[in-house]
Amino acid sequence: MTGVDGNRRYCRDGGAVTSRLLDDIVLLYHYRSGQTHMVISPVPEILDRMADGVAVTAQDMQGRLALDFDMGQELDAVAEIAAHLEALVDLGLVRAA
Repeated sequence: MTGVDGNRRYCRDGGAVTSRLLDDIVLLYHYRSGQTHMVISPVPEILDRMADGVAVTAQDMQGRLALDFDMGQELDAVAEIAAHLEALVDLGLVRAA
């Protein structure tokens, strides 16, 4: 997990996003920025599993996703999830806790 802070925790920006399914993509409207983002799996699944408001690490999220999906090698999955979480922070859809 080079370059990934395994202890960094993330929270969903509660109530600030509306999502709509459009074929195989999900549209996310971010109220504060007024921007609409088009995302594909695993982003919607990550956001869904953050709906409880509990701050999670990439490792925690891997555990949540692994309940429903074959995640492959754990370290690889955690690194990919961390990258997605950081991208979501950059978009303002998730915040560091």
